[in-house]
Amino acid sequence: MMKGLRLVPEETNWNFIGLRFMAYAVSAILILGSIGLTVKNGLNFGIDFTGGTVIEIRTPEQPDLGNLRTLLNGLELGAISIQEFGATDDLLIRLPQQDGEAEVQQMAIEDVREALDDAYSEAGEVDYRRVEFVGPQVGEELKQQGMLAVLFSMMGILAYVWFRFEWQFGVASVVALLHDAVATIGLFALTQMEFNLSTVAAILMIAGYSINDTVIVFDRIRENLRKFKKMPLPELFNKSVNEMLSRTLMTSGTTLLALAALYVFGGEVIQGFIYALIFGIVIGTYSSVFVAAPVLLVTGLKRGAPAAAEPEAQEA
Repeated sequence: MMKGLRLVPEETNWNFIGLRFMAYAVSAILILGSIGLTVKNGLNFGIDFTGGTVIEIRTPEQPDLGNLRTLLNGLELGAISIQEFGATDDLLIRLPQQDGEAEVQQMAIEDVREALDDAYSEAGEVDYRRVEFVGPQVGEELKQQGMLAVLFSMMGILAYVWFRFEWQFGVASVVALLHDAVATIGLFALTQMEFNLSTVAAILMIAGYSINDTVIVFDRIRENLRKFKKMPLPELFNKSVNEMLSRTLMTSGTTLLALAALYVFGGEVIQGFIYALIFGIVIGTYSSVFVAAPVLLVTGLKRGAPAAAEPEAQEA
């Protein structure tokens, strides 16, 4: 029978635990850098969180972004941002929240549409593809709910892993998840890509993917703790991670192939979401190998096995 494709040899013996101090340094730089970038640059919150209006248009001819910015900012509606959205003639216009009732915001939208129609009156009609309005109160509520969603998901994962294994496993898994979440937020602070509800959904999906990978490694560690009672813990952890390495890389590789196809062919609307997932899968694979297991080693994990596992342990 033909054997399946393997990304790594069936028997590997890489000293991941021996590299834990280097991994600690890399992770510390990554986390501190992410926090620093978030504090310094902030996040480019989308309309979902800040409130305001998004207008997506297609112009009848190649637009001059400089002239358009001058034209729209002359309406005195606040700092209006214009950016290309896929093709060069597809534009995304963001209007800040206007003071007053919803009617004031609607009047601002009409002013923008009138200015755009006048600017392209000779070239043709402007195609208004999407107009979205989010009030400031709704945006603030969405921001709070997004933060609570991430917080409660971390607490739920901690409770599940604690119940499924021991508290040391729960602590190590949450440390790895926080590592992945903070690094992903730092990426958005660095690139200033729009941070919206889709990004929050991507962070939650990254947490789910990462914990799945981490739990599988932890399960093998628990099995080996029962089998090899005299093996030193660093050696046992290395053995467990190496045994699951091929599975980890195969899962990550196939997931990245699907995400790469979505990134190329999915269009601008979902590119930020897919961008976060691609980075999250890579950093989640790294944390499962270089963060979760080394952190578990320093939590004071003690050996122990249920009575039903004793014959298996003696035989091993």
